[in-house]
Amino acid sequence: MDSRTVALIRTTFKAVAAEEGGPEKLARSFYAILFTEHPQVRDFFPAALDAQRDRLVKAIAYAVDRLEEPDKLLPFLAQLGRDHRKYGVVAEHYAAVAGSLKAAMQAYAGTELWTDEVERAWDTGLGVIADTMIGAAEQESTPPVWTGTVIEHREVLRNLAIVRLRLDQPMQYAAGQYMSVQIPSRPRMWRYLSPAIPANPQGEIEFHIRGVTGGWVSPAMVGHTKVGEQWLIGSPLGGLGVPRNTRRKMLMVGCGTGIAPLRAQLMAMTQRRSNPKVDLFVGGHYPCDLYDLETLGQLARENKWLNVIPVTESEENPWWVFGDAEEAEPEYPGLQPRRVGQIGKIVAGYGSWADRDVQIVGSPAMVQTTKFRLMAAGTPTANIRHDPLF
Repeated sequence: MDSRTVALIRTTFKAVAAEEGGPEKLARSFYAILFTEHPQVRDFFPAALDAQRDRLVKAIAYAVDRLEEPDKLLPFLAQLGRDHRKYGVVAEHYAAVAGSLKAAMQAYAGTELWTDEVERAWDTGLGVIADTMIGAAEQESTPPVWTGTVIEHREVLRNLAIVRLRLDQPMQYAAGQYMSVQIPSRPRMWRYLSPAIPANPQGEIEFHIRGVTGGWVSPAMVGHTKVGEQWLIGSPLGGLGVPRNTRRKMLMVGCGTGIAPLRAQLMAMTQRRSNPKVDLFVGGHYPCDLYDLETLGQLARENKWLNVIPVTESEENPWWVFGDAEEAEPEYPGLQPRRVGQIGKIVAGYGSWADRDVQIVGSPAMVQTTKFRLMAAGTPTANIRHDPLF
């Protein structure tokens, strides 16, 4: 795409997104048009579309921001194309989606902004997106979906569980990637989870899951998963990871279950002959939220290149963790003393980290806050990575 085409696409999308409630209105309009004009595709989507709308807008915004960076955009689109095979979509479905999105954009852009040239630009951009996704799906030889049987379900907090599954066949994924997951009690409600262990020949995979209050899927995963039930898992996505033979020092920042993809990477790195220095900040609201410190402490003790700094916003646990009986906080050798405060502020307080490759994993608010604090402290934006759909 030439610069003029990119500018037209970007201008119209940002104009629509800048309006009050623009992204949500655009998503609602898109799905209304899609399901009206192509009712046969409705079965691909869950009954409740709240999470789906949010993902749609994030994916569009990510693509629009990287139209001039094909080395970043095309791999992202290829991964989405491979993942979308789980729905059974074909080329005609991509055409339906492209047409509906363009119609929704046109409706909100208005006649003054939506010209024939703008329409041609969107046709070009949507064509690149669809062709890349279709091409990647057609060339892929791995299964469109894996079946995983639950072999362990362990609740470590009242709203957090560790679930281990055995796949029907091994999956090759890079430590740090994530994948879409569907549980039997919530059909068509796919949720993104990051494995907490590297890929292995046994085909075992482990997820750390926090139940989101009011959520449709995560509370069921945490509270109602049974050993023996079968989950469906889509193709791996995402680009986090530490390249082999790199000499660049690393800064990793993870909160809550966001530690999972970082933990998987650290485990994979222990199998290498040499590694760069890694500083890992692991955070939570309360000390009890740092549920995996025993594993992280063991990794730090056995690997001198790893430095682990726990961080909590509160000094003490809430009353409901131990009830009326107080319990001493356990000690885990190998860890630095726990710091208390907002994790982004604490990490940025160590300096600019300008010589580091940085990974941030957690809630969207935590990721953005930490990213902005690091940038303000002098960390180059190009050095900071996080996955686009979280």
